[in-house]
Order: sequence, then structure tokens, then C-alpha cells
Amino acid sequence: MNSINFLSAIKHDYTLAILFFCSILSIVFIIERWLYFRTATADKGDEILARVRKHLDAGQAQQARDYCQKQPSVVAQVVGYGLACAGQTRRDMEDLLATKRLEERMKLERFLAVLGTLGNIAPFIGLFGTVVGIIDAFQSLALAGTGGPTVVAKGIAEALVATAGGLVVAIPAVIFYNYFMRRVKAASTEMEVASTRLVVMLGAK
Repeated sequence: MNSINFLSAIKHDYTLAILFFCSILSIVFIIERWLYFRTATADKGDEILARVRKHLDAGQAQQARDYCQKQPSVVAQVVGYGLACAGQTRRDMEDLLATKRLEERMKLERFLAVLGTLGNIAPFIGLFGTVVGIIDAFQSLALAGTGGPTVVAKGIAEALVATAGGLVVAIPAVIFYNYFMRRVKAASTEMEVASTRLVVMLGAK
């Protein structure tokens, strides 16, 4: 049984070339988001608030803000922003912290739409390549008039590579998209909890 040369197939099939590009794109964004989430969600809200309270109890408000600014986590950025807005009314502080949470959430969700889109469209691209390949196989058989089922089977087998390629691209993209969205939801909850506790801690009226 002859094996399929994937590199040769990519060179001669534009559908596989598109899927190959999509796979590279998916891998790049998965790695980028993985590295970003490692730092953006590194610190826990309770630990940050405990350190901030320690500084505030010692009358070191500036040191508390500096500490938050040095931390890369989204919770630290929200808490630091809240400290910078200290002195506002409770309503104003809650509104300002809400806008900061939205800003940090947008950073967390960056490029995730691309992963979600790749996960959705890759199987359809692969299916399109398979349909075009099968049509081409039958047209070749009709023009040649010889070869029988063997020629058709070989053409269909090569066409199905596109469907397999689409699934290979889509499955990891969907898995990591769902994983990262779960991390975004957890980080958003943690930011909201930290914001509420900070407002109470600062005693905003």
C-alpha cells in the first residue's frame, strides 16, 4: 500500500496549505496565551490583599501602590488601580474598579477569538478540500475511462487527508480555547472579589 506524502500534498493542495498555515497560527497563539496566563494569574488575590493591608496598617500607602505595580497579575493591577483611586466615594470607586476589570479582562481574552474561529472553521476547510478532491478523482476517472475502483479509491483517500488535517487543527484549538476561557472566568471572579474586599478595606463611604 502506497503511503501519502503529506509534504507533497501540501505543496499541490491549496486547502492543505491553508490548514498548515492555520495550524502554525494556532500553535503561536496557544504558546503566547499560555505564557501570558502564567504571569497574569500567578498571584492570588488573598495574598495581594494581605500584603496591601500590611502596608496600609503601617501607613505606607505609596509602598502598597508600588507593590501592586510591580506585580504582573491582573488582580494586582486592579488592586493597585483601586489604591490610586482611594478617597473617592464608594459608588465612584466601584465604577472605576469595574472599568479596570473590563480592561484587564480584554487583555486576558486577546487572541482567544482567533483560536475559537480556527476551531470552528478548520473542519469546514478540511471538508471543502475533501469534496473538491473527490470531485477531481471522479472527473479524472471519467476522462481516463480506465482504472476502475482502484483509481477512485486512491483519489478519495488523498482527498480525505484534508478532512483529517482540518480535525488536527480544530481539536487542539477548541481544547485550548475552552481552557483559556475557563482561566479568564476564574481570573474575572478573583478580580471582582478582590475589588469588593478592597473597597471595604479602604472604608469608602
